[in-house]
Amino acid sequence: MLSNPSRDGALLVLNSGSSSVKFTVFRVGGEGEDIVTLFSGQLTGIGTDAVFSVKDTAGVSLARESWAERDTGGVAPLLRDLIAWIRARLADLPLLAAGHRVVHGGAGFHHPVWVTERVLDELEALVPLAPLHQPQNVSAIRVLAESFDGLPQIACFDTAFHHSEPVVARTYGLPRVLSERGLMRYGFHGLSYEFVARHLSETLPEVAKGRVVVAHLGNGSSLCALKDGRSIDTTMGFSALEGVPMGTRSGSIDAGILLYLMRQMGMDADALEHLLYHECGLLGVSGISNDMRVLLESDRPEAREAVDLFCYHVAKEIGALSSALSGLDALVFTAGIGEHSAPVRSRICAYLGFLGITLDEAANDRGEAAI
Repeated sequence: MLSNPSRDGALLVLNSGSSSVKFTVFRVGGEGEDIVTLFSGQLTGIGTDAVFSVKDTAGVSLARESWAERDTGGVAPLLRDLIAWIRARLADLPLLAAGHRVVHGGAGFHHPVWVTERVLDELEALVPLAPLHQPQNVSAIRVLAESFDGLPQIACFDTAFHHSEPVVARTYGLPRVLSERGLMRYGFHGLSYEFVARHLSETLPEVAKGRVVVAHLGNGSSLCALKDGRSIDTTMGFSALEGVPMGTRSGSIDAGILLYLMRQMGMDADALEHLLYHECGLLGVSGISNDMRVLLESDRPEAREAVDLFCYHVAKEIGALSSALSGLDALVFTAGIGEHSAPVRSRICAYLGFLGITLDEAANDRGEAAI
């Protein structure tokens, strides 16, 4: 609970990523009622050519400007400017609390928590498990604490939703002593899957009670098997590298390749990390772009190969997760590619006739429920 829930004020929800920051500000009436969206925005291209943009609830632009001159490659300095902009926009409306998407909650955080210094220390200890995202999540919390003394901040974890998975789905074939040290499958994109599960229960309750595979397909991609709205298995594991090939991430590969790169090509841990997170996936296979839209518009064979690889592996994982569910009642697409790319949905579903999936191409092109 907030310290003074009867006050009128604002709530900030912040998603600070490796190269972008997304945020929404809500107005809250007395007793926490009448929550309405004031505006939403994002900082994109951090580290290359940062752009700041904000729109109100009607889609009217409140700001759109290059922050490239302020961009030193770090998220924290730009966050301070972003918070200053929000503060000025709110005028006399006090900020009551902030909520954060935090990628990794480790084995200890299964629910949203009120952030304290102890919690922050524990989140920083998890940085090696999510080196691209966790530092930015923690940085956002610290910057807000500096800007608003005593501000209540809540951390919501991408890993928490998958805590319901059975041990067999969370365990690698490693010596038990390593598993007990936390080398296990955590899964990610849990906040997205939790939203989908809740939305299904409200709109299609009978479907939500069944066996559902959700495909969260974007620059980072994963899939999740839901049974009665709970996570049974998911494609990402110990890190956000496992699973299907992504925009610039490799997806699952033979660990022997990493040994080969270390021994035969002299790559150290930093070089491997950069390769696996930044040079693989759609970008690496195509040599053109990590943007699915660019690849679909290209007539180069390398672009087609990258798209085909992505669709093939997504379809294969849908089959695997259907096995974990002992069948499939519904398939849900979400995130940037999943929601907006009809050609990708069509190519994936073309593999899945054996599961009884047929696609209404006209509805698919309109972006409607088509399966």
